[in-house]
Amino acid sequence: MNTLQQQAEPFLPYLENWLESRPGLPLAEAAAAPDEIAIFSVDVIKGFCSTGPLASPRVAAIIEPVVQLMQTAWEGGMRHIVLTQDSHEPDAVEFGAFPPHCLRGSEEAETVNEIASLPFFDKMILIEKNSIDSALNTGLDAWLDAHPQVKTCIVVGDCTDLCTYQLAMHLRLDANARQLERRVIVPIDCVDTYDTPLAVAEKLGIFPHPGDLLHATFLYHMAVNGIEVVKHIK
Repeated sequence: MNTLQQQAEPFLPYLENWLESRPGLPLAEAAAAPDEIAIFSVDVIKGFCSTGPLASPRVAAIIEPVVQLMQTAWEGGMRHIVLTQDSHEPDAVEFGAFPPHCLRGSEEAETVNEIASLPFFDKMILIEKNSIDSALNTGLDAWLDAHPQVKTCIVVGDCTDLCTYQLAMHLRLDANARQLERRVIVPIDCVDTYDTPLAVAEKLGIFPHPGDLLHATFLYHMAVNGIEVVKHIK
């Protein structure tokens, strides 16, 4: 039987080429009308970008393209922007898997300044979550049901293999299960995940987390499930 490494050798170049060949998408082609499109931004908050044990410079790098996408969409008449963000209980069960982070009311749980300073920030919908899943025990599904005209969902944020994956997959699978017309799109320049090299992980006694590999793998898995993965949306 081939080892995992042997099995991966022919696939990894394919995966890399697949990722690099993703096309860009003009925003005007994403939906027929501005009211039919929404941006769902997950965890673009200080606790993953600038402060706290889970902050990552890789994640911080997506802030600029996310803000640019929001600005472009708003200028084009789009008014649906939903922010799903960690706002954990002090005794969150999730802390059994991750270090305590983004406690409700803390600086870590705040939206990054670049988004919060947008002139239309007060028009965005903020949905707090207590797990990596934006739909479990939150108001996300209620918002979706209240906006049946939304047929295109653009998902941005972090982390590609955790909260972003869960949100994009929920939007896709919920539509599949209910026979809904819904397009789910993930622009690569607006998502990323953290990196913990093997040597660092071994010293700290934690799980290694190869950021580039998991970023690519989970984008690919989203595509396999019918989510559109594009280079960017302009």
